Amino acid sequence: MRRLLVSAIALALTVLVSAASAQSVAEISRAANPPLVKATSQLPLNVRPSHYAIQVTPHADKMVFDGKVNIDLQVLEPTNSIVLQAVNMTFANSMLTPTGRKRAKPLPAKVSVDAENQTATFTFDKPLLPGSYVLSTDYTGVINTQANGLFALDYQNDSGKQRALYTQFENSDARKFVPSWDEPNFKATFDLTVTAPAGHMVVSNMPVAKAKDIGSGLQQVVFETTPKMSTYLLFMGMGEFDRATLDDNDVEIGVIAQKGKVDQAQFALEASRDVLREYDDYFGVKYPLPKLDNIAAPGRSQFFSAMENWGAIFTFESALLLDPRISNVSDQQRVFTTAAHEIAHQWFGDLVTMAWWDDLWLNEGFATWMEGRTTQKLHPEWDLDNVAAVYTSRGAMGSDASVTTHPIVQHVATVEQASQAFDGITYGKGSAVIGMLEDYVGSDAWRDGVRTYLKQHAYGNAVTDDLWREVDKAAGGKQFIQVAHDFTLQPGIPLITANATCTAGKTVVSLEQGEYTIDRPGKTPLRWHVPVSVRSGGDTVRVLVDGKGSVELPGCGAPVLLNAGQKGYYRTLYAPAQFKALSDGFNALPVVDQLGVMMDASALSTAGLQPVADMLDLTTKVPLDASPNLWQMVAGSVGGLDDMFEGNPKRQAAARKYALSRLSPKFQQLGWENREGDSATTKQLRSTLISLLSRLGDAKVIADARARFAASASDPKAMPPELRRTILGIVARNADAATWDKLHKMAQDEKSSMIRDQYYGLLAAAKDKALAQRALDMALTAEPGATNSAGMISAVSREHSEMAFDFAVAHREKVDTLVDSTSRARFYPGLGYGAKDSKMVDKIKAFADAYIAPTSRRDAETVMNSIQTRFKLREQRLPQVDAWLKKNGY
Repeated sequence: MRRLLVSAIALALTVLVSAASAQSVAEISRAANPPLVKATSQLPLNVRPSHYAIQVTPHADKMVFDGKVNIDLQVLEPTNSIVLQAVNMTFANSMLTPTGRKRAKPLPAKVSVDAENQTATFTFDKPLLPGSYVLSTDYTGVINTQANGLFALDYQNDSGKQRALYTQFENSDARKFVPSWDEPNFKATFDLTVTAPAGHMVVSNMPVAKAKDIGSGLQQVVFETTPKMSTYLLFMGMGEFDRATLDDNDVEIGVIAQKGKVDQAQFALEASRDVLREYDDYFGVKYPLPKLDNIAAPGRSQFFSAMENWGAIFTFESALLLDPRISNVSDQQRVFTTAAHEIAHQWFGDLVTMAWWDDLWLNEGFATWMEGRTTQKLHPEWDLDNVAAVYTSRGAMGSDASVTTHPIVQHVATVEQASQAFDGITYGKGSAVIGMLEDYVGSDAWRDGVRTYLKQHAYGNAVTDDLWREVDKAAGGKQFIQVAHDFTLQPGIPLITANATCTAGKTVVSLEQGEYTIDRPGKTPLRWHVPVSVRSGGDTVRVLVDGKGSVELPGCGAPVLLNAGQKGYYRTLYAPAQFKALSDGFNALPVVDQLGVMMDASALSTAGLQPVADMLDLTTKVPLDASPNLWQMVAGSVGGLDDMFEGNPKRQAAARKYALSRLSPKFQQLGWENREGDSATTKQLRSTLISLLSRLGDAKVIADARARFAASASDPKAMPPELRRTILGIVARNADAATWDKLHKMAQDEKSSMIRDQYYGLLAAAKDKALAQRALDMALTAEPGATNSAGMISAVSREHSEMAFDFAVAHREKVDTLVDSTSRARFYPGLGYGAKDSKMVDKIKAFADAYIAPTSRRDAETVMNSIQTRFKLREQRLPQVDAWLKKNGY
């Protein structure tokens, strides 16, 4: 893959980057000349940093900061300038001092800034000779209101308005905090010194080395030297915080939150300990830093919920804190899975970092897979059917079947393209392909390959083929690299068609490979080497399918099932006789395979490859006592019919009648109240059914939700935590002006930043257009808070897509200030995703042409294609759905 990667980026520069072997933190700070890998860079290759000594003084009241940095660097060839990356900075007192030379004098530098290319150039009067130098400069920077660079988050508590500062640098925003070689392949060590108000806690990647009072109400905090790492992993947080800790295996594990809230992080603290133990064992490399903090911050981002800064994970409160008044089992799961994901990055991403953003999936796909694997191992009670991975893989297929998809390993040329690479393919497909490959080579061989990879590239950078080589060695062949390349270097989804016959007492299954796509029916299919499992009766055969193939199984008559266990990343199209046999024996299948069959039938019928009746028939076969996971699938399937008949009240009523006939009895069985012994999935199904029934117009469910909301003013038990968000969502969606005003008052009066954020989000959920407009108008004021406003506009778009999009475009300059700079190219097109009129495509195109760079339009193109495809497929499917409903008496 390295050769293919280099050829794909032939116009880009190539730089040699370091890959150090595993050593202690102190040793790594002095490491030099480790092995080399190739990577892309947007900077000249003639200078390389090794250490940054940074001093910053934030002025939170003025939203600016002062900085000073000394950068140890190597000049590799003669040059009269040094180019690094910097954004929104001014410079003074810039000097370059040779080191290791007698009587060497500092050389003054002239600094010029290129805002478009985000660089600063330090120019000298005469060429610099190769050797070691220290570049020093004073600078000033901006404190932002969104989560980029150094940013402020304002929040309310019992003491009034507060302001805390944090940093967020991934993917390319360290350059807003310190002038630097802000690319993952330029690893270095960091010393950080912060001047902060006395009484504020300051936190960074490493423990505090020393702190002292410097007068005038200020303190100076100095942190220990970091290990060698990429700039995007540096972190600084500052505010009125509390910290709770525990020690485990020589690591101090901590959680940090605004004062008075750290007790709500106890579950996260214990989860971090449990996950860290698991990863120390799985990776075979002990977590190398002396501490691991998880920092909770109020507010939100349109781009991310948590960030894996080495030793100092940043997490928004909603993914870290559990407030007993409002938190339910889904919140517990979110806290745990977020911790499992970000802690996995401490190895995959931090210890070993992708050489360039082309291989971002090495970070995100692997962390997503480890998150799922670890959650299943440590909390099996949350997923008794072991189906979470099925949802991950099939979710990725939704976008991978479109013309706008991309390979897992993708070329990234710009900062915005790097931001857009954080998508469902990188995370979901990356995770699904890892799960398939582990299943293919065996869990032991996979883990052995991962362990060797981490040890060889510790404190350095790597590309995908570095991992593949080690797994291939551990697996002992199996055409592993060929399979891995097929699924990571080209986009799309294999389609395996299966037909079974009985010959001489044996079942012969013929397999033929194609490609599943929802918007290119005549496309020439790509080719993969696909690991396929085939089960019939009690026998399972595994085969690698390249084009065509066949397998034999003993006996005849038993249904044939492909992708048993649902680990494979492919769709299965059965011949009609085989699908009927599976359908007839549907309830005998394991739940994970029942879901797989239903999901494939749904996807294939959407694309016109299988009758819609096949999928709808399956929804009738699920009994009341079936797994909650199956009922979630039924709910999604029959609930989705409602949108198809939008604009046709008579036929929509028929679709609703069928949906209610299936879902209402299940809800009556579950009831509103939790029962002793209810599983996590049962609780979540109850919430799903209540919400969906209200959307289907169930007047009693809506009335009951309103009654519970009214009663909660005097009886908090009327809205228990498990159903609180669901009930509030129904009330907000169906609100009249008086109810909206009541919710507004609750938001204004709330002191908890996390609950307050939820209330402002609810104000944007109303079906009533006049109330939706009030929410949009409010989003442009300071009232909701800078990080809530964009979320309110997005929430309005779920019911009123055209209104939200038109409003945002009309107020674009203001809205731009409310959106993470890394998210703008996806934020505006995303508002149009749920459009009920195909004219939205023209609006998005016009916006993209005017405001989005041609190289950064993937998200806009994806939304436009999704809208066009949705309308086209709906027209194709409607007659089949209508015929099925009429045939079944609806």
